[in-house]
Amino acid sequence: MKYSVDKKDDYAFLTINEDRVDTVVAPELKTELVLLVNNGFKNIVLDMQSVDFVDSSGLSALLVGNRNCENQNGVLVLTNVQKNVQRLVDISKLNDILKIIPTIAEAREYLMMLRLEQEISSGGEKPDEDID
Repeated sequence: MKYSVDKKDDYAFLTINEDRVDTVVAPELKTELVLLVNNGFKNIVLDMQSVDFVDSSGLSALLVGNRNCENQNGVLVLTNVQKNVQRLVDISKLNDILKIIPTIAEAREYLMMLRLEQEISSGGEKPDEDID
């Protein structure tokens, strides 16, 4: 799988540089998402600008990544999702499970808002878990 990872202070930014996330690519995507969470990145932004097609194994990889982030009180955010992929997510009724935000800038703002909410809910102190 062709991809790049940019590790920020409070999240990892993963860009998929493939046009298909299928049975060939999905296992490596799943592995990378698991490794990021295991390395302390409970928030991941997944840029899917180049992805025109996702099959059931690709959806499975996304769901595993989503579950791993949630288990760490984090979030997997999909951004720049193409129409064909969005249609599959909608048909599969996963639009209530997967967090899809239109642009990278909006995804970053969403993560910033989550961090602020966590700080407010912990009484203004930084949460026990860092948003790494």
